[in-house]
Amino acid sequence: MTSRARLALLLIMLTVLVSHARAAPVQSGNSAAALYNLANSYARAGKPGMAVLNYERASLLAPNDSDIDTNLRRVRSSARLATEPRGWFERVFTIANPNLTSWAGVIGLGLLGVGVLAGRITSRHRWMRVAAGALGASLIGMTVGNGVVLWPKLHEGVVLTAETPVLVSPVPMGDALFVLPEAETVRMLSEHESFVLVRTRAGRTGWVSRANLAPVVAQPAADGSP
Repeated sequence: MTSRARLALLLIMLTVLVSHARAAPVQSGNSAAALYNLANSYARAGKPGMAVLNYERASLLAPNDSDIDTNLRRVRSSARLATEPRGWFERVFTIANPNLTSWAGVIGLGLLGVGVLAGRITSRHRWMRVAAGALGASLIGMTVGNGVVLWPKLHEGVVLTAETPVLVSPVPMGDALFVLPEAETVRMLSEHESFVLVRTRAGRTGWVSRANLAPVVAQPAADGSP
């Protein structure tokens, strides 16, 4: 296998794993509808942080659901938080259920391999080989694009408490640099004991207590449970 083929295979495998991670943002068995209803309950209860968290998780499973998107924007607007519109790249490559997207990459890789193998075995039916290769490449491209879109989501977290202090160092008595509003979305950079280093949309960084923050894509516990 050539180095280019190995690189392509590694890229597809990585993208499929990322897509599968998107399919499990919460405990097993939860659906987009269940998460959406849970988010609505939190919104009615005046808990915008938990509402935004569950809307974001629901959106991972149903990326083009207009109700989820509308309610997410409404809650963020009520909390006086800006909502960035999705760019064309994100709109194009978040068009399907994550399981379908990941399997599309597997099928595309298979079609591309079949086309290449058939070309080495026989020169007949060239148009079929070309069609299989083109379709396979398209499916792979869709999966890779989806993985590129999803990658930042794996490192995002939602602030769950009002006026969450952002500290200069990961210690309980550290000096506060600034505060984050409830329902703000931040990028999670690293962890140290019970603190998470975060970066805001404005580019400011600091340490936040893990108790005040929840990742959009939930991580399994150390014992293997969700």
